[in-house]
Amino acid sequence: MITACVWATSITVLCALGLFRRPELWLQDELFQQEESVAGDVVIIGIDENDIREFGAYNSWDRSIMARALEALASDPDNLPAVVAVDAMYSGNTDAENDARLAEAAAKLPNIVMATEATFGQKTTFGSASVIIDDFAVLNYEEPYDELKDVTTQGHINVMYDSDGVVRHAILFVDPENGRTYSMQYEAARLYAETKGMNIKMPPTNSRGQFYVSYSGGPGDFYDGINLSALINGSVDSSYFAGKLVLIGPYTTGLQDSYNTPIDKGQMMYGVEYQANVIQCILDGDYKEDAPDYIQIGILWIVCLAFYLFSGNRKLRFSIPLLLAGEGLSIGLSLLLYSGGLITHALWIPLALLVLFVASVAENYIRAAIARQNVTKTFERYVAPNVVGEILKEGTDSLKLGGKTVDIAVLFVDIRGFTTMSERLSPEEVVHILNQYLSMTSACIENHGGTLDKFIGDATMAFWGAPIADEDSVYHACQTALDIVAGAEALSAKLKEEINEEIHVGIGVNYGPAVVGNMGSERRMDYTAIGDTVNTSARLEANAPASTVYISRAVADKLGDRMRYEPLDKPIKLKGKADGFEILRLIGTEERIC
Repeated sequence: MITACVWATSITVLCALGLFRRPELWLQDELFQQEESVAGDVVIIGIDENDIREFGAYNSWDRSIMARALEALASDPDNLPAVVAVDAMYSGNTDAENDARLAEAAAKLPNIVMATEATFGQKTTFGSASVIIDDFAVLNYEEPYDELKDVTTQGHINVMYDSDGVVRHAILFVDPENGRTYSMQYEAARLYAETKGMNIKMPPTNSRGQFYVSYSGGPGDFYDGINLSALINGSVDSSYFAGKLVLIGPYTTGLQDSYNTPIDKGQMMYGVEYQANVIQCILDGDYKEDAPDYIQIGILWIVCLAFYLFSGNRKLRFSIPLLLAGEGLSIGLSLLLYSGGLITHALWIPLALLVLFVASVAENYIRAAIARQNVTKTFERYVAPNVVGEILKEGTDSLKLGGKTVDIAVLFVDIRGFTTMSERLSPEEVVHILNQYLSMTSACIENHGGTLDKFIGDATMAFWGAPIADEDSVYHACQTALDIVAGAEALSAKLKEEINEEIHVGIGVNYGPAVVGNMGSERRMDYTAIGDTVNTSARLEANAPASTVYISRAVADKLGDRMRYEPLDKPIKLKGKADGFEILRLIGTEERIC
């Protein structure tokens, strides 16, 4: 529970701090901003490359050109546009004649909105008890020259990017010293609504006077290809503009009036198209507000906690469907809330669920790895590491009762006279001898790839050929037997010095089929080998004198001439074996003999 709370809190804090703001904005754009069929109420007259070729460089135009455009719009009293908004600045007087002409042309139209523009910056106000720093203060404000201002409505054309360089909001108003001025989009929409007998709602704004724009059209959707020169030259029927809201503004990249918008990241949108989208948003009254962060933070924390608690120890077949369902439901809910007017952090829950899923899978893997390591360390104390490895590799099936018949080489080794020795020694001395002896036999078995089956008092049983196949199991078993004899002699010399005791071992090696696997009960089982081959090996060991290795004929046949062995001077009959069962004494390799 504590781990779940830590994860839920950590992810919630990271989201609340805005660490994933950019990908979140991208997802919101993909989900919320979708192109729709735009109404024909808003039309654009673009100032494009053709106009520049006809009238010259834009910065060289006098005001008579725009005056001629407005005169053309007012030329047919029966087909006047409802509102005209000019997305271009005409501040200060330049030429009296052209200034007057532009103002007169504007006066002939029923409703015209001219542009104003504010310059924002930081402003510091020193009060009696505090210092107020305003990063969004209006430092400069440009308006149309007086004659034009008197016959028009004014609206600012300021645009402000979001933190990632995309325009998602519109500035409803600015507050210069001479009073609040609303945007060109709002004033144009308001005047248009009045002519149509409509009521428009005031957009909800943030502390900076901004509101979220639901774009309805992408680049080019509001533009029918009509440019300023076509209007001036009378190439457009006046009925096209009748009763509509007409926007006039730059429509070419050379005039540097284009923006990145959320509705199409691959193509910039001209400023006049942005104006059209904002106007349409205001006319539709389709306003969206940010859902309160504190509610979303609380929900996110609860969802994270619940998901982690459920998926933390679950298998993937349970957690993956839960992840997919959670992702789908959270995105669907975000879309539903958006249609209802609320903007949510659409990325928070999907990202949190994905992170928690990956974290839970990683934790489960680490937990399993630790458990595997603990099992390995624990069981390697009792069985050979290769047995543990085979169990872990085969999974839980290898832990079930049962076995299979395989050909193996089996070795038994025992201390001669150990019972008599233990009667005259203290328990501590017996344990001291056993620990060193059994450590030595274990090391010899492991060095030659054997499976240490069990310790039976002072006896050790091992086999080769299972669970890992060994193509030369007999040779490895015999090498181990010879090493144990040598190791016992070295240990005996050491014990002679320490406690004045000696040990000698007898060893038996046999080869043949045996059943190898997990034997016992469901609650207690051993990985071992059973069968006549095993019993015969034990009987060979029981009859072997001190420092002697007895092998069967089956072992000798497998060894061939790689080791030396010889028949017994006096043949022995093993219990349970028919006459003629041959027992031989293993001498060793040439190197060992020399």
